[in-house]
Amino acid sequence: MLFGTGTALITPMNRDGSVNEEQLRRLVTFQEENGVDMLLPCGSTGEAATLNTEEHLKVIEIVIDQAKSAKVVAGAGSNCTQEAIELSKAAEDLGADGILSISPYYVKPTQEGIFRHYEAIAKSVEIPVIVYNVPGRTNSNITADTEARLAQVPNIGGVKEASGNIDQIREIIDRTPKDFSVLSGDDAMTYDVMCSGGAGVFSVVSNCLPKEVSTMVDLLREGKKEQAKEIHDRLMPLFKGAFVESNPIPIKYIMSKMGFGDNVLRLPLTPISAGAQEKLEQILSQYDL
Repeated sequence: MLFGTGTALITPMNRDGSVNEEQLRRLVTFQEENGVDMLLPCGSTGEAATLNTEEHLKVIEIVIDQAKSAKVVAGAGSNCTQEAIELSKAAEDLGADGILSISPYYVKPTQEGIFRHYEAIAKSVEIPVIVYNVPGRTNSNITADTEARLAQVPNIGGVKEASGNIDQIREIIDRTPKDFSVLSGDDAMTYDVMCSGGAGVFSVVSNCLPKEVSTMVDLLREGKKEQAKEIHDRLMPLFKGAFVESNPIPIKYIMSKMGFGDNVLRLPLTPISAGAQEKLEQILSQYDL
């Protein structure tokens, strides 16, 4: 079972847009030294959509090679089922502990299509498949009914839930086995999700504040809700600030300030605007970064 704090890693880049391997390795070490349980390379935050297949697999390989204690859950999703299968197999061959697979976007599948998509992926690998429900990016929601069905498929180990619907998330938790990991996909909702029985989070903000986020999650797993709530409330401005523009634009800016690569994104993503940067700087002044 996958649980605890997972960081949806940025992909540090050089000024020319190439992957900065040195800073990616340094980021992995920084995460592990500050209590993170899982590392997620090549998710939305890692700009997977603008990496070619060779780069995608190289980033996964680097993270697996550098990681010493954290489990590596590799982003391996696609709106093409066959491509998702190929990426998943490749990630497994590289040594990933699990894969995260986004729900098919753009093609607007039915719930049955979504179910069969994940069923096919799960049959193709032996490592756990984590479903990723993020309607804001895919334009389709994986319903609680479908999640309950998916939880019965061997090898489907959980879901990263970023629907923003706490009632749906609670229903999923209630209707799935205890060993099915329901993980928050939204920093701002982690407290509520875990108080409802969730297993942890795949976090954006833990890129820059891994110790604080992992401490909050550990406290919640220990049932120390009041102490966790204090951290949650303290981090909430940054949870929101990380989305003053589309993710990963703000977190890429923050991490560049911390020395993890240049503030470079690949088109169609662009660096943070002056107005958003000003808002974010006001928020960042509250934290020791």
